[in-house]
Amino acid sequence: MVTTMDKGCYLLDGSVIIPDDHDAKAALSSKGVGDVTREEAKKNTIAYGILKSHNTSGNMDKLCIKFDKLTSHDITYVGIIQTARASGLEKFPIPYVLTNCHNSLCAVGGTINEDDHMFGLTAAQKYGGIYVPPHQAVIHQFAREMMTVGGGMILGSDSHTRYGALGTMAIGEGGPELVKQLLNQTYDVDMPDVVAIYLEGEPKQGVGPQDVALAIIGKVFGDGYVKNKVMEFVGPGVKSLSADFRIGIDVMTTETTCLSSIWETDDEIKKYYEIHGRKDDYKELKPGKTAYYDGLVRVDLGSINPMIAMPFHPSNVYEIAQVNENAEDIFADVEKRAKVSFGDKVEFSLMDKIKDGRIMVDQGIIAGCAGGGFENICAAADILKGKFIGNDRFTLSVYPASTPIFMEVVKNGAAAAILESGAILKTAFCGPCFGAGDTPANNAFSIRHSTRNFPNREGSKVQNGQVASVALMDARSIAATAANKGILTPATEFDGTVGRYEYHFDSEIYKNRVFDSHGEADPNVELQLGPNIKDWPKMSELPENLVLRVVSEIHDPVTTTDELIPSGETSSYRSNPLGLAEFTLSRKDPEYVGLAKEIRAAQEALTEGKDPVGAWPELKGVLDVIKSQFPEISNENLGFGSTIFAVKPGDGSAREQAASCQKVLGGWANVANEYATKRYRSNLINWGMLPFIIKDGELPFKNRDYIFLPGIRSEVEKRSNEIRAFAVSDGKMQEFALSLGNLTDDERKIILDGCLINFNRVK
Repeated sequence: MVTTMDKGCYLLDGSVIIPDDHDAKAALSSKGVGDVTREEAKKNTIAYGILKSHNTSGNMDKLCIKFDKLTSHDITYVGIIQTARASGLEKFPIPYVLTNCHNSLCAVGGTINEDDHMFGLTAAQKYGGIYVPPHQAVIHQFAREMMTVGGGMILGSDSHTRYGALGTMAIGEGGPELVKQLLNQTYDVDMPDVVAIYLEGEPKQGVGPQDVALAIIGKVFGDGYVKNKVMEFVGPGVKSLSADFRIGIDVMTTETTCLSSIWETDDEIKKYYEIHGRKDDYKELKPGKTAYYDGLVRVDLGSINPMIAMPFHPSNVYEIAQVNENAEDIFADVEKRAKVSFGDKVEFSLMDKIKDGRIMVDQGIIAGCAGGGFENICAAADILKGKFIGNDRFTLSVYPASTPIFMEVVKNGAAAAILESGAILKTAFCGPCFGAGDTPANNAFSIRHSTRNFPNREGSKVQNGQVASVALMDARSIAATAANKGILTPATEFDGTVGRYEYHFDSEIYKNRVFDSHGEADPNVELQLGPNIKDWPKMSELPENLVLRVVSEIHDPVTTTDELIPSGETSSYRSNPLGLAEFTLSRKDPEYVGLAKEIRAAQEALTEGKDPVGAWPELKGVLDVIKSQFPEISNENLGFGSTIFAVKPGDGSAREQAASCQKVLGGWANVANEYATKRYRSNLINWGMLPFIIKDGELPFKNRDYIFLPGIRSEVEKRSNEIRAFAVSDGKMQEFALSLGNLTDDERKIILDGCLINFNRVK
């Protein structure tokens, strides 16, 4: 079904695979290829060409990328613009789209969500941007319809910024990386490896893009096969897929932890641009005659069956038929995973979903950037036509990803078929994907064509005794389940016809409602600031010596950004750094905030010229031990802060707040065995936090212990990688080693200055 190659390979004419082994030279020669070197062939990937055209460093090993366009939503754009303003922003230098698809319901916190929207509108007017009002489109659908360009690059402050199927290389990062672009700085990264995703065959009826995506994720996530690499989709199978189908696979590449994605393009994508009135933005993309890839994932589309990602990760993948046949064993495995995440905080079981040998589902959702596409909704409508979902506990909600899609499914009758079945059709909204809408009942089981199913991401609160389960599925199998009144059913069991519908894009919808400055800034516009929109608190530079208190210790195999800073209703406070920080780790480790504040009080006292021991008396014994070996330590050369340890933090969302909330609570570092994604590590760095690595199995400290870092400022200045550290506990000190990994000169300076805001002020 999906296999990976244990070595690099050459791809000839986009179709012939030659493994990079001892027979490679002879195989190339037999195909009429001369003495092409690996380095020369690497330049023939689609990704290399796009990166080269956007690189400003002159060195393809060390990229300094300037993007063509930026895009954000209403959880992230206020903080980005506030940060850029603090650094001297006067005008958006490139097109910047501010969409409103996360807090669009304005359901929590009084006026604060609509205050953010008014801030976004006035910011677009003042600085020359584009403002998409609530309910018009989810962030990625608007970008697909209006922003993509063949061979272009887009940077977004949402992790699912993926437009590779349309020929645009897109990357989702934390807000500070967009701030850099707004200030005419660059996105700095080593040249990534490029992995071919070689598609062959064509999908069977009942199999949709989410099925293919989950099959790929299930294969490559666990071993990090494409981590921080570019996935380049090639092969004869590409032509068998519609544009919507490709888009549906592409958006889910984020869940592999790759850096970005790109696809070869053809007449199908050309038609997509023509439909959307942008035919000149199309560009044919394909690898050169002889291209070299650092790895290859082979996908036999015809062998893929309807898939399901069981809780609590998109990589926990099975065939739906396999789950139906082995429900008790698979559910038992899920319950073991839940034990790791929840401990004894809540009772969790799926076994009661098995009734008379069948699996009963409580809720279905088709939504967002992954599920809300035109073809997904039309296919679901065909499967539901003439059926009804029943009047028991099962519910189904469908969210078209944009108003133009909504308009078209109304015109072609798909909306009527959905509504007649008892399902509900709603406006464009990302809420079900991150816990701000359609939160299931306690202990309910929800199947969703959305992007993620992390613990509590659907909106339940373990600290309040709540838990629910989300499994990811394709819209087609969700519709088949709904037509079967909530009995888990793969769409391959549907024996009717799923039609192919012509899409007509109504551009007048956006012309009549979206504000587009066309790049013209109006400095006379005043930003509308609501009472919840706050500036970032002042942050100090890195001290010469640092005492860190360990305030959380997490041994889960992976820690998501949702666990570091919960989504859902907390998203309403994204414009208030101190207010939002109160929710940090609240569902994973509720003691974190209080512990962090205790050591932060010592730093605040030090800043005010007071005795830090007076603010946090526990420090006296710690400092006595430290000064016994380092008598030169004094209040003049010392700083205090907090850190967390996590095995592999940062999977999931690009939201910078997973790092910034720790920072405003006094965080100076993370310690990890590895970081799940580049974007989370970048967020730490941009907020002036030390991204420490410690070898697996070497943990000389525990929660509430202290770590002393002598001369840490000098070590960062000297570009040291290995850092000497001391664990301080029970009146003793134990030396151990930490690593900072690869840091650019600018990243080191950002850490030294204390955060990106300070770095730009200094500049």
